[in-house]
Amino acid sequence: MSVRELVVLGTASQVPTRHRNHNGYLLRWDGEGILFDPGEGTQRQMLRAGVAAHDLNRICVTHFHGDHSLGLAGVIQRINLDRVPHPVTAHYPGSGQRFFDRLRYATAYRETVGITEGPVGADGPLARTPGYTLEARKLSHPVESYGYRLVEPDGRRMLPDRLAAHGIKGPDVGRIQREGTLDGIALEDVSEVRRGQRFAFVMDTRLCEGVQALAEGCDLLVIESTFLDEDEELAVEHGHLTAGQAARVARDADVRHLVLTHFSQRYSDPEEFERQARAAGYAGELTVARDLLRVPLPKRR
Repeated sequence: MSVRELVVLGTASQVPTRHRNHNGYLLRWDGEGILFDPGEGTQRQMLRAGVAAHDLNRICVTHFHGDHSLGLAGVIQRINLDRVPHPVTAHYPGSGQRFFDRLRYATAYRETVGITEGPVGADGPLARTPGYTLEARKLSHPVESYGYRLVEPDGRRMLPDRLAAHGIKGPDVGRIQREGTLDGIALEDVSEVRRGQRFAFVMDTRLCEGVQALAEGCDLLVIESTFLDEDEELAVEHGHLTAGQAARVARDADVRHLVLTHFSQRYSDPEEFERQARAAGYAGELTVARDLLRVPLPKRR
């Protein structure tokens, strides 16, 4: 059975706290696992969440600040220690190649798995698989940063009433799906477009065109909200978003489920992030992330 869910490994910004590990997010997408922004301590959080190195197919790093990338060394070495049998690809800003190289070879270990490097240098698609297209968009942060977006190809939903009206049943249903026509009847006559699911991961950034493009029409949007609205000047200065800004992005982009994360240690009440997001007009499903939380993608439209 296919599983599509977000496993939250860490939710702190800049420094971990007693209750929040550095960043780390695993997206389970059918049979694949995509690890986003493995901060320090990610390998241990994976153990606590029941995530194995064998679950990883891709690693996507938004930028090379430590809270988003210091866990790379441990994760890559664990992939090699466990001899993961399938290819693993790492995406990261190409301008930070020297940081990736240092983290990949931070200490001595036996390299048994070839990590495919996929540096990002511009907006656009990074990979196409039968299950999704992975895209990147540049964000606005003091160091080069990219957000990531998965888009599932549109499919078709068969309509039982139209199939019955045309007398199509049994093996013929599969035949018209495969071949596109059956005895002069087109697939479009007995089905409708089933919109592919969309997921986006937006970390450290100010408001910019990239944020809007990544969020557009998402079923699940994971987005930083480092600051509360009263500290918006600090957010702009340091290249971050507030809870209200993130919520307005989600509202305007018709996001179905909004996940707020990457919280500054200065705030002790996580519920205030939800209150400010609601006050900004976001009416969809809303989660204020906590470590080791699992968030399923919404059911198809």
